[in-house]
Amino acid sequence: MAAKVASVEPAAVDRAVEAFTEARPRLFGIAYRMLGSAVDADDLLQDVWLRWQTYDHSKVDNSTAFLATVTTRLAINATQSARARHETYTGQWLPEPVDTAADPQLGAEREAALEFAVLMLLEKLPATERAAYVLREAFDYPYAQIAEIVQVNEVAARQLVSRARKHLAAERRTPATPADQRRLLTAFVAAAKSGDLATLEELLAADVVSYSDGGGVARASKIPVVGRERVSKYVRAFADRFWVGVDVDWVDANGQTAALLTVDGERYGMVTVAVSDEGIDRVLWLLNPGKLGAIQANATNAALVAPDASAARPPCREGRVRGV
Repeated sequence: MAAKVASVEPAAVDRAVEAFTEARPRLFGIAYRMLGSAVDADDLLQDVWLRWQTYDHSKVDNSTAFLATVTTRLAINATQSARARHETYTGQWLPEPVDTAADPQLGAEREAALEFAVLMLLEKLPATERAAYVLREAFDYPYAQIAEIVQVNEVAARQLVSRARKHLAAERRTPATPADQRRLLTAFVAAAKSGDLATLEELLAADVVSYSDGGGVARASKIPVVGRERVSKYVRAFADRFWVGVDVDWVDANGQTAALLTVDGERYGMVTVAVSDEGIDRVLWLLNPGKLGAIQANATNAALVAPDASAARPPCREGRVRGV
């Protein structure tokens, strides 16, 4: 992909813009699933666009296939630096949520490789294995095309996808239905707000893990909290300060329901859960404000207001600090 042209006719530029714009949802879907960050995905697409601008388009038979190949290969390279940043991240790193209300599949044929729990597991895979899995499971690419994109033979491409599937299956229970996920999240938020220990224990799986991402900006636990009893007591312990003045609005994030938390109209955090037939397996608290820009409150859903929000108390009372 090294062929370049010194100048491009205006009509060719228009065609290049049109081709890139048409392919962009797919390209973003690939890049986001690889990197777990909307900001990083956008940055990578800027690089793809610059390369596309200067490439000899007469050598391209299928612009979408070409652009997807460039995006995937750049994303494979970018995962190395992304992983290094995640390892030095302050506290626990969680994927940046994306709003999927308008596009539940985020540019793909299927919603696969989009849920938070899956993105966290993909983070552990080698970059080429992750790419092969994303292309197959989310975008339904044939193995021959996957092999060409990740630069292996077709047998190796099948093996990459198979290994990724086995890895995810070994570390993840069968997820509950979207309706059950929303039902348990709604019940969890209500119990968390009231500090209802008994209900929290009923909702949580025995081996539940709670992750909190504050990014060094917001106060958050720097290590996961593990186990039904510990997580229940942990959530109850901050109930009287965390939820004061907080409004809750249900949003679609990464193909699942999440609770967007706001204080005086400003985004404050987001919480969601992963659910199986054992109950809530994972609780994810996203409190880093830099990760909430892509999430919009759903105006069609009525906000759930914390019981004491009408008391007009400040978000953080003197001597109390928000955090989980």
